Amino acid sequence: MIGSIDCMHWQWKNCPTAWQGDYGNRKGQKSIILEAVASFDTWVWYAFFGVAGSQNDLNVLGQSPVFDEVLRGHSPQVTYQINNTVYSGAYYLADGIYPRWTTFVKTIPNPQSEKERSFPSF
Repeated sequence: MIGSIDCMHWQWKNCPTAWQGDYGNRKGQKSIILEAVASFDTWVWYAFFGVAGSQNDLNVLGQSPVFDEVLRGHSPQVTYQINNTVYSGAYYLADGIYPRWTTFVKTIPNPQSEKERSFPSF
């Protein structure tokens, strides 16, 4: 795993009046979005900042260069083994809005079993 990918809204207190429509988020606050990839040890591998607060994670992903190389077929070389099967593609933990790409592993939205409830903590 490379890390977790997600976006956060950075509140923009002094947003110019002319831009407030674009930078208003769903909570009515003016914000700028930060997209980041961070590993379990809090190392930030990637950051993309400046998208208008009215956008969602999927829109930010479309503007962000984070997966340009992956889409060209050049992903980080990471080898790992699960149940005696060797995999070589890097993956990122993501929430449900991200597309169904092999590079994303999503959390289980309504975990029922103990195994499912512990999945996001791996």
